[in-house]
Formats: sequence, C-alpha cells, structure tokens
Amino acid sequence: MEIILANPRGFCAGVERAIAIVERALEKFGAPIYVRHEVVHNKFVCDDLRAKGAVFVEELDEVPSGSTVIFSAHGVSKAVRADAEARGLKVFDATCPLVTKVHVEVDKMRKGAREVVMIGHKGHPEVEGTMGQSEGGMYLVDTVEDVEQLVVRDPEHLSFVTQTTLSVDDATVVIEALKKRFPTIQGPKKDDICYATQNRQDAVKALAEQCDLVIVVGSPNSSNSRRLKEVALSKGIDAYLIDTPVEIESSWLQGKTKIGISAGASAPELLVERVLTYLNELTGAQVMNLGAMDEGVSFPLPKELV
Repeated sequence: MEIILANPRGFCAGVERAIAIVERALEKFGAPIYVRHEVVHNKFVCDDLRAKGAVFVEELDEVPSGSTVIFSAHGVSKAVRADAEARGLKVFDATCPLVTKVHVEVDKMRKGAREVVMIGHKGHPEVEGTMGQSEGGMYLVDTVEDVEQLVVRDPEHLSFVTQTTLSVDDATVVIEALKKRFPTIQGPKKDDICYATQNRQDAVKALAEQCDLVIVVGSPNSSNSRRLKEVALSKGIDAYLIDTPVEIESSWLQGKTKIGISAGASAPELLVERVLTYLNELTGAQVMNLGAMDEGVSFPLPKELV
C-alpha cells in the first residue's frame, strides 16, 4: 500500500494570519482574549487557542465592555462592527483579506444601485458576514433550484458574488444558471473563490486520478474541507473527512492500494503527520508527495500586533 500526499494542502495564508492574530493578542494583552465565532473552523486549532486563554463566543453581548475581541477569519456584518464600536470593545480583525475583498465588492455594487445575489451556504459565518454588508437588496442562493425560484426587483441591475470556500465546479454550475436566468447579470472582476480553495481542490482532483481512496483532514464544520471530500467523491472514488486518526476505520482500507491524503485550509500539518503515522503503523504504507507547490501568499498582521 502507498500513501500519496496532496500539494498544496493545509493552512492557507488567511488561516495563518487569523491564528497569529489571536496568539499575538494573547501574548501582548494577556488572557482572556475574546473571539467572535471560531477564528477558523478546526477543532484542534480552537482547542489549542482556548487552552492559551482565548474565549470563543457566538455574539458580542457575551463580551464584557472594554474587552479585547477578535473577529474570525470568516468576517462580520456592518452591524456587528457598529455594535463593537458602540460598546467600546478593542477590536482586532482577523477577517481573511479575500473575504474583505468580497465585502468591498458588495459595497460598490450596492452603491451602484445594483442588487446582489450571493452564492453560498445558508448559516455559514462568511455568508452571514457578507450578506450583512447591506441592509437590503441582497439575495442568497445555494443551488440551481434556488436560482430558478429567485425573484428580484430589477433584473437589469443585478450582480453576483460568491462565498470564498465553495466548490469551484458547483459554483460554476450555479453561475451559469444565474446567467441563463438573468442574461445581464454582472460578476466580480476577479473570481471570489480564493486561491487556496481552488488550489486544494485541483490538488485533490489530481490525487483522485492516482488513488482509490482519499482521506481529507479537517473538521466537519469546515466548508473548504467538506468541498475537498466532495471533489474526491465526484471522481468516483471513496473519500472521507476526519478530524483525528482514530476516526479511520480499517474497513476503508480493505482492497485499496493507494491512499491519497489532503487537508483543508484550516487543518494544521501536525494532524496530517499524525494521520500518516497512524496509517504507517496500521498498514506499513510508505509516503510519496504529489509534487510541491509554493503558493507564495502571505498577509500582514495588524500594526499593533507586529
């Protein structure tokens, strides 16, 4: 049996920046540091930060006045920002710059008197944050069926944006449906799906061509991790999403000769290494990298934390 590692995999620049913001804030100001929502969607990462003194909350009313709060990598609505300012909270914004890009696009579209369709998953923090960039004039769709049922006020002044962590293939299908239904709809100048999401999906597609099983390391609430599993499944092979090695079932490995391993953008390499060790002990399988790829992307920290 052989194990093939996908490249790239694991942490993206936005996740590295978000985690670093929490760690630097803890170092500089001491615990507790409050974080609205999970800073990134990974149980191991959040448990580690919690042990260092981070306190994760769902809403700002759980944060004592005058405290330091960090907004998660997924972004927040304008209402949340206004609430934090009104309560005198010291804010560090860990929103991924690529999510901020989408927020800026929405703002420009609305100022241009255009309604905006967002393609994304209802209930996801990124979607809530982006939809909250405007008090009205926005619609959320997830599927082609949603597009078919969509009713807008002015089809001639319509634009769209997407959640950054969608499946590239799935988003393309929905965009095509929007263009068919609303021929004059306009999209962003540059695709909203982030470079890391696309690169990891492309890597899994390449992996699936060589393997008969793909295991994705990532938490179940991580959108980009779930998409990696779906990409592998779409290639007609078995695929599973796991948080820890102990979730691997021996039955998954029966009759398999090549196992592909990838990791979502919020999953640390340490977890990948633990999976490899577990599989080696279980099967004696050797590891082969599927080529290296340097994404060459980094995002600066807030000046106060440098």
